[in-house]
Amino acid sequence: MTDERNAGVLGEIAAEAELERASFVNDAAESLERFLKANRERIRALGGMVLIDDDPDYLSVAADLTFRSRTRYQDEETGEWVSETEVIESPSEIVELYNLAEVFAAFAEAARQEAGLPARPAGSDELMASAGIDLGVGAGADDRAAWAGAADDWADAQGGEDEPGEIPADELGVAERLYDLALTWQERSQASEAALVERFQDASEGLAARLGDVLILDDDDQRLWFKASGRFEAEVVPEPEDGSERTEWMTLGSAEELVRFYDPTDLFGDLAETIAERWPEVAPELEEGA
Repeated sequence: MTDERNAGVLGEIAAEAELERASFVNDAAESLERFLKANRERIRALGGMVLIDDDPDYLSVAADLTFRSRTRYQDEETGEWVSETEVIESPSEIVELYNLAEVFAAFAEAARQEAGLPARPAGSDELMASAGIDLGVGAGADDRAAWAGAADDWADAQGGEDEPGEIPADELGVAERLYDLALTWQERSQASEAALVERFQDASEGLAARLGDVLILDDDDQRLWFKASGRFEAEVVPEPEDGSERTEWMTLGSAEELVRFYDPTDLFGDLAETIAERWPEVAPELEEGA
């Protein structure tokens, strides 16, 4: 009887996670599409941009707003490494493959490097502080609303989200404008992701209490749980900026902290997958497919 009750609870959690994942992917795709639309003329003026070029990872956006992604794999027969470039036309495909906040960060970094701009606040804490907003650990809804309002004011000053405003005459001005806008949208994306995680946690709190703690990941450099409290919690070993050896663990408890390391799509998907693996009866369609 207990197993049957747990199976029902787990099935509800898995279904809720899948719904939130689908909602997140849809919202993220719309956000990226709005950003591309608002910056169509700027990207066209630059002739496209290379966003990520860290072998084997590669991502670029062309002047027509299509993306190029490169994958690298080892051929099982020849043992040789093969690289393939794929054209991605849909924003929804991009957000399935990449963390949206990282895509916006890549836009900002690419624009800064292309124009030879000096370093500017790129991390969430630094950027928010530069706007006069304190979003430290445990920041509440009022703080996030303050940031969202500041971002909206900035967008209005530039001509609105859907209107790019006057395009600067020189390439440096174009790159600097795009850099600022990408950072703004990166922060808005992270605030939206945190709100989505909090909504899921609130919706599943009662179910989680019946189920208990669920360990989702247990790797050398990260551990992730869905707790009986209805909250995701994680421990990670961040990679030091100075290239030194990673040794210290960092605890992630709030939604704002979690989305700096995890895409909500992965959180929801990994939770549903863990549930299906531990209790196959909640997802018989997966067992049949296997």
